[in-house]
Amino acid sequence: MATNIDNGGNNSTSNETVTKKLNPKKCNLLDHHSIKHLLDENACELIVYRKERNAIMFTHPPPGSFNVTGVVVSSKFPSFSDMYTLTIESADPNSISANKPVELTKSVTKWFTKDGVLVEGIFWKDVEGLVESYNKEPKKNK
Repeated sequence: MATNIDNGGNNSTSNETVTKKLNPKKCNLLDHHSIKHLLDENACELIVYRKERNAIMFTHPPPGSFNVTGVVVSSKFPSFSDMYTLTIESADPNSISANKPVELTKSVTKWFTKDGVLVEGIFWKDVEGLVESYNKEPKKNK
């Protein structure tokens, strides 16, 4: 997947950025599975970058960490509905370090053009807000 979230301080235009601009992510708006797949893929891409950096999947806390748990990211997109729900919760909800789950529910019509192109900037802003909300949630009292 071609993304250019951080080019390591290099100010030159990368091939990834050019590829992304020439090949916008598009799906069939009449296919529920196509929409859900594209949104899930982008949400995971952003959350991995924002929360776990280079990790592909993170299910356990880092070794030696006593105040962080892994995260579970899930989504729902019921048939015959335009409402997509993205949830972030602790991989260990019983841990004293577990944050409270957070959820974003929004109509997919806010993230796609009429031609089925995902407007990533708007979608990523919403997902970033969800990640920030998860990180700000107070720890559970045990």
